[in-house]
Amino acid sequence: MHPTLTRRQLIAATAGGLSFPGVLRAQTAVKVAYGYSAVTDYATVFVAAEQGLFAKNGIDIELRFIPINPTIVPAIQSGSLQMGGPTPTAYLQAVSGGMDHVVVGGGGVLSKRFTEVGLVTAAGNSLRTPADCVGRKIGVPGLGALLHITFRQWLKLNGVDQSKVVFVEAPFPQHADLLRGGTVDAVVTAGPFMSRILSSGEGRVAAYYTTFLPEGQPTVLHTATREWAQKNPAAVRGFRNAIGEAAAFMAKPANEAAVRAALGKHLKVPAPVAQAMQISPPGPVVTTAQLQWWGGLMREQGYLKTEPSYAGLIA
Repeated sequence: MHPTLTRRQLIAATAGGLSFPGVLRAQTAVKVAYGYSAVTDYATVFVAAEQGLFAKNGIDIELRFIPINPTIVPAIQSGSLQMGGPTPTAYLQAVSGGMDHVVVGGGGVLSKRFTEVGLVTAAGNSLRTPADCVGRKIGVPGLGALLHITFRQWLKLNGVDQSKVVFVEAPFPQHADLLRGGTVDAVVTAGPFMSRILSSGEGRVAAYYTTFLPEGQPTVLHTATREWAQKNPAAVRGFRNAIGEAAAFMAKPANEAAVRAALGKHLKVPAPVAQAMQISPPGPVVTTAQLQWWGGLMREQGYLKTEPSYAGLIA
């Protein structure tokens, strides 16, 4: 018997659905393997893990780094992940293709003040304008992923035929080496990888192209299969609560050091890099209208096989 609880207390706790630290909570925590990629859009997830907010809300979280974002969706489908953070574009393509996945919450959101996403070229490369991209090889962290689709939209808005640009899929960690070796002319990159390229002097920013997009649109969605979400409603609520609490924690200036420590740990970057990087604004709540906005952008580019029923996509 637990040394601080009487038999009567244990019986009452069990009958009433209550929990005591170290007794019932440990027995009822839902194990969740969550997949993320290397950007600050997952800051609320990192903070919730490090501050014990998942545990507080009945979730035993395991964070797994996934180098190429679009592969998060099939990992959820296969059951190797219970939840993950695909970009809206990767998620909606999967739903359009027949996967029955739902949105539990949101990660980062777009901001015109966020300049850690951009088109970066080697320092001596002549590429400077959208028109200069024609005939060039551009590395993107995932074909059909958010940065790829938004970059194509930027080209379109500037009158460039995207079919005349060669896109090469490459994980973020490879971007510096690809530029250095001349394998690609430029990369669409973000976060600490962009900072490292620029601070080394080996690259320069050709365009902060995402600043043309409207603010507040989600850049990462926390998703699960509908079947898993329906079988684990308490875990869905607990996950939402945890990231909401993490967003509130991040809003307090006194917590900045803890937030950056969480980023450094899970993005596997040195403390000086974590201190210097911009943090994507959190948006834990996702709306149907936001999903429709991304769907419209993708439909223009021919990335949706069928139009999803957006109202049924949020758990």
